[in-house]
Amino acid sequence: MRFIDVTLKTAELDLLKHFYKDVLQVPVVAEGEDFLSLRIGETKLTFEETPEGRPFYHFAFNIPENRFREAKAWIAEKTALNTEDGEDETNSTDWNAHSVYFEDPAGNILELIARHSLNNASDRPFDAESLLCVSEVGIVKDEVPPFVDELVGRGFQKYREGGLEFVPVGDEYGLLIVVKKDRRWFFAKKTAEIFPVKVHIQDVGVMDFC
Repeated sequence: MRFIDVTLKTAELDLLKHFYKDVLQVPVVAEGEDFLSLRIGETKLTFEETPEGRPFYHFAFNIPENRFREAKAWIAEKTALNTEDGEDETNSTDWNAHSVYFEDPAGNILELIARHSLNNASDRPFDAESLLCVSEVGIVKDEVPPFVDELVGRGFQKYREGGLEFVPVGDEYGLLIVVKKDRRWFFAKKTAEIFPVKVHIQDVGVMDFC
């Protein structure tokens, strides 16, 4: 499953413009007074300004599977790393992946993930152009199993079985991370809240979640 476009809301557009353009130096596709569109490898990531609340999300970027150490050093030079139980990275044997987490000025919880099962090793030095795609988007629901059943009924596949509060749906190129409202986000001190998300999935079309 591949995400062509991901559109999220923000109350901190000016701060995000500075962070992504000037600090991370992510390529800009387009921008205006009320939006910013970035190129994350094969995915277009757009933030749209909203006057309603203070939206925040979890999303992840795939990185070359052999560049985790370099990627961690790259992001650590630019912003603080999130920690969990005193650790600032994960090594998941179940997912065969290394991850590092951080937050942007809007409180979005970002993850750089090197998935070692993917054949995407790179020889080039790591920078913003090394971000391969948006590979995870958090979808928050009051009840997880009925929503996941609905996705499975539409032809989606579970990546892992999960449980009542967490189920990943899709594959290593694109995962909908379905979590229960008020569940604490991994590697963060905040709990999941429901905010609008729009995702354009290759061969599926545009899906709106809220």
